[in-house]
Amino acid sequence: MNKAYLLTGGNLGNREENLEKARNRIALHCGEIVKASSVYETAAWGKTDQPAFLNQALEIHTSLNAKQLIRRILKVEKMMGRIRKKKYGPRIIDIDILLFNSEKHNYSFLKLPHPEMQNRRFALLPLAEIAPDTIHPVLKKTVAQLLKECPDKLKVKKYS
Repeated sequence: MNKAYLLTGGNLGNREENLEKARNRIALHCGEIVKASSVYETAAWGKTDQPAFLNQALEIHTSLNAKQLIRRILKVEKMMGRIRKKKYGPRIIDIDILLFNSEKHNYSFLKLPHPEMQNRRFALLPLAEIAPDTIHPVLKKTVAQLLKECPDKLKVKKYS
């Protein structure tokens, strides 16, 4: 069984409902959700003239390999109406694989560990809630250490 950490997020439509739908579809098509972080709200990152995002980290156990998992994730996004127009643009749902076991991959369609996770507070904060002692396979630091050292100072708050 493989262990993957995912980050779900979105800023269009009913954001909470979309995260719930994503969780349900991930459980159905990708693997068992073992842990889920709280939901966090963050101002848009990269392209700031858009609504705030809700994000949630998930730990899943899956029989899929990394390539199979990303293909299923892309199908889940498509089922939910995700249309890729602009980089960092608004979206109904976004699902990223942050970590997959301790694997390192550099495919055109999948880079693992996620190459920017250590620079994004909105990814590290929810991940640190469910996996603070998990080691980044390249940087050799825990998620908690990465969060503490994160250069991104964008405010990330628990959403209620």
